Amino acid sequence: MQAVSAFKRWLFRLHGPEAAPIVLGQRRVYVLPTRAGLAYAVSLGVMLIGAINYNLSLGYALVFLLAGLGLVTIFHTFRNLARIEISPGRVEPVFAGETAHFDIQLRNPGKQARHALRLHFVDGETVSTDLPPDAVTLVPLPLPARERGWLRPGRLTLETRYPLCLIRAWSYVEPDMRGLVYPRPETAPPPLPLSASGDSGGSRSGAGNEDFSGLRAHRPADSPHHVAWKAVAREQPLLVKQFTGANTAQVWLDWDALPAALGVEAGLSRLTRWLLDAHAEGLAYGLKLPGKTLPPDHSPRQFEDCLEALALHGR
Repeated sequence: MQAVSAFKRWLFRLHGPEAAPIVLGQRRVYVLPTRAGLAYAVSLGVMLIGAINYNLSLGYALVFLLAGLGLVTIFHTFRNLARIEISPGRVEPVFAGETAHFDIQLRNPGKQARHALRLHFVDGETVSTDLPPDAVTLVPLPLPARERGWLRPGRLTLETRYPLCLIRAWSYVEPDMRGLVYPRPETAPPPLPLSASGDSGGSRSGAGNEDFSGLRAHRPADSPHHVAWKAVAREQPLLVKQFTGANTAQVWLDWDALPAALGVEAGLSRLTRWLLDAHAEGLAYGLKLPGKTLPPDHSPRQFEDCLEALALHGR
């Protein structure tokens, strides 16, 4: 098996993540007939035998015409993929169990449009697209995010069967990109471990729950309790109420305070849910993990840093 894998890496030039842009040169595009192409070739062989047996000049002409069409198809299928440039794009973080989308940038440097291009990662869905001449197209490729941590998409396959589906041209590339996967939030966690003003760790006032201060756009982490349902009833966009005032409670998301029997992944799942709830409530929150401590804060940067720390814990 190792010898076969080494041969495939050598044959298809698979040497790990590649620097952008990745250009599909002539030696990186592979061509083979499809099932329809094989059936086409067999049919031509049968027709040729019949023309020879019966000495049909029109049969020769038809066979040679169709054979020439097949040869031209090989050229057009190969050209439809060659010289395309691939570059990695953005990857938005997701939670475990969701689908990550890896943006792949395709550039067509030629004056001929590229049609019916198909792209997919090893475990991802296939996406089809066209490339206009001398243009750049961004193609988001879905990939399941099953585990927390860094998600590398691995090998990317580009293929085409344009124009007659008789020939398949394909190439393998591996863009240097990765996406961050957060732990899956627990569905029914215990209440937030709130600490009042004056407790250890101090207090931090900020967004509170006393006085209404306005509305803002809804975010996925917002609590349903703060949604402005009256505005929704008036067919307005989904908005969330903001409060300021006397709320000085803070949340310490402490790994050592979790039950020992909970386990690593379940513990991270609970801390993630508490983090989402605390952020939605506008509370100041800090995070304590083995070897890493983030002091209480309620800024968007704090939210991202805490999620990243939970995602990469032990990785």
